[in-house]
This record gives sequence, C-alpha cells and structure tokens, in this order.
Amino acid sequence: MNIVKNTKFFVRLNRGTSTPAYVQRIDRNPIQTTTNRKLALAMGKLTAEDTVKSIQTSRCIPELVSVQVRA
Repeated sequence: MNIVKNTKFFVRLNRGTSTPAYVQRIDRNPIQTTTNRKLALAMGKLTAEDTVKSIQTSRCIPELVSVQVRA
C-alpha cells in the first residue's frame, strides 16, 4: 500500500523565552499564537512564507518548521 504524504509547514516564533509559540490563526491582526503545537495552523509553503514575512519586523524570530502529513 502506497501512502501519499504532503509537506505542511508550521511557523514557530522564538521570543527569547524557553517555550516557543506557533501561529494559530492568520486572519486576525495581530496574528494569534499558541504554545500547543497540536493547535497550530498547518499551512502550505507560500502561506507560511508570507506569514513569516509579515511578522518578521516584530521582536520575535519566526522560522518555518516542515512536517510530513498523510494525504
């Protein structure tokens, strides 16, 4: 059996604390975050890159985290 996997991306925010935050919603200003990765928004690459660009000016360091998910 062949399982097809897609790559999804999370945006992780490092704010200088020991616990990273993840982007939960992007349809609000400011962007809503959570420390629970299960509640984080899994995005396509272009959406995740746009999210990183939009919050890069703040005091946090955004980075993309890729994961393989079953299709």
